[in-house]
Amino acid sequence: MASGADSKGDDLSTAILKQKNRPNRLIVDEAINEDNSVVSLSQPKMDELQLFRGDTVLLKGKKRREAVCIVLSDDTCSDEKIRMNRVVRNNLRVRLGDVISIQPCPDVKYGKRIHVLPIDDTVEGITGNLFEVYLKPYFLEAYRPIRKGDIFLVRGGMRAVEFKVVETDPSPYCIVAPDTVIHCEGEPIKREDEEESLNEVGYDDIGGCRKQLAQIKEMVELPLRHPALFKAIGVKPPRGILLYGPPGTGKTLIARAVANETGAFFFLINGPEIMSKLAGESESNLRKAFEEAEKNAPAIIFIDELDAIAPKREKTSCSGRLMARWSGALYHSC
Repeated sequence: MASGADSKGDDLSTAILKQKNRPNRLIVDEAINEDNSVVSLSQPKMDELQLFRGDTVLLKGKKRREAVCIVLSDDTCSDEKIRMNRVVRNNLRVRLGDVISIQPCPDVKYGKRIHVLPIDDTVEGITGNLFEVYLKPYFLEAYRPIRKGDIFLVRGGMRAVEFKVVETDPSPYCIVAPDTVIHCEGEPIKREDEEESLNEVGYDDIGGCRKQLAQIKEMVELPLRHPALFKAIGVKPPRGILLYGPPGTGKTLIARAVANETGAFFFLINGPEIMSKLAGESESNLRKAFEEAEKNAPAIIFIDELDAIAPKREKTSCSGRLMARWSGALYHSC
């Protein structure tokens, strides 16, 4: 029989690698209640998760997107499903039929102040006071939980206006109470800017690379998201990986997807652009890139077209000296 210490070590090393039944993972279904702050579960599922009506929960969707909502019971909802409206789904970057995770979030504090701004194309032609017509009635004694980055829809005055949560205090989420100060001053947010964030690439946007993605997740994502796991079992994670293949096969796309899914800072280095004819300048450029990434850790540095700066030995007489300098720069930067 294994000792307690051995079993603890085994649990640490395999807990996030094993496929297991997780009752907090639920299938997204259409909401009957159109409230932006509410999600619904069956009563048996709420009992299983030890949730009570009106509890605040943290939802996790795709691309590391999160939302905080109030949970209610719904007798018509299946045990394996969670009902949410389109606004919540968009904030989580999920569609009907996708899987999200849910967990209690009892430590959400009342907000001191929040800053929200409208999306520009939803306020065209509106001359009234946005706070009085839309925000005040929406938040009045509703005790709505919100998260920085959320977009919510408010109906009023024969129009529907979309607002984005720019900042919360405390951050990143809080409950809007009667004494929470709501700021809505500032230029409206451009729709195209918001669409860019919606179009961030994730794992689901990459097809035909399932085997490669599984390996990359193990070597890159696990160390970034669970560094304590590697420290506990005494294993040093890889410091870098080499993606090789013909142009257009998705190498840069995969790197961006990993950065978005892990929330890591992404720094793209174009091999030909960083090269310089001046002695020592290429190494200086590389070192600056690593210093910038270090300031924004955790970070992923992607060196594109590596063959431009590290050609085959037989193709150039100076490649040995060049690679020696580059190796030194990389060694001191890592």
